[in-house]
Amino acid sequence: MRKLTVCFLILLMMSGQIYASEQSIDKTKITLKLDRTSEILINGNIDPIGDAVSDAFKDWETLKNLRVAEPEKYYSTSVFQAFLPKKPVSVGELWRINSKGVITLLKQLHPKPNLTLHINAGDSLGLWACLRAYNDIYADIVFRIHAEFVLKDGWFTPSQFTGHLVIDRIQKKVAFFEMYVPEGTVNFDVNRKLHGMRIAGAGYCPQMELRTGPKDFLKDIKFTEAITQKAAERALILRFYKSQQINWVPLDQVLEMSKAQQKPIHAISIDGPLIDESC
Repeated sequence: MRKLTVCFLILLMMSGQIYASEQSIDKTKITLKLDRTSEILINGNIDPIGDAVSDAFKDWETLKNLRVAEPEKYYSTSVFQAFLPKKPVSVGELWRINSKGVITLLKQLHPKPNLTLHINAGDSLGLWACLRAYNDIYADIVFRIHAEFVLKDGWFTPSQFTGHLVIDRIQKKVAFFEMYVPEGTVNFDVNRKLHGMRIAGAGYCPQMELRTGPKDFLKDIKFTEAITQKAAERALILRFYKSQQINWVPLDQVLEMSKAQQKPIHAISIDGPLIDESC
């Protein structure tokens, strides 16, 4: 059974509006291509889980011994074609990622990746990418992927895989790639088969990633057209969770707004993931 974290929320009944940044988005469409004949070395890493997991899992050898399947692996650039759109796109535009290439990459981390989560509490399955920025040389693609690993006696579900694929538009090669599980107090969900039952829990993994190129690769690149990283992440999360369309109000502001607008406060409880798959 998937762990369900019960959240008690105070909602102010107000007109539903979705706030968006007013940054200018370029509508010029560009074509993204790769030379399928070249190869690229990808480094993989999974840090030990350690004690950052629920008590019921600290003696689980499968989880304690979770390590990257292949620390280094060469790939044909054609694998990364899965992240590219089939037609020209403009900055801020989203498209679905082809699952075949993603599965190939995830197998470097663990031999049994799964894109159809064994228990899903909503419409959060999928693989999406967004053209965040480009100039005459580079194009930066931001993506979000929900996946899990099937263990011998359970399942390991990261909160999400995110990252960047930077294309060298002139040489049609991968200039930079990273796919990782973001940091967080809790960044994975886990289910264990034990004594004929399923036990659910969660924890923190310091690092789970695939990478080529230095982490600061994007730091000094000046793009001709771009949206912010935050805007790209916002566009992606809206593809996974309808709850993100709600204007969430901080608890310390609810009472004040209720009085000012003369509207009632309703307290409700909900469960399941709201921003990622770590519950």
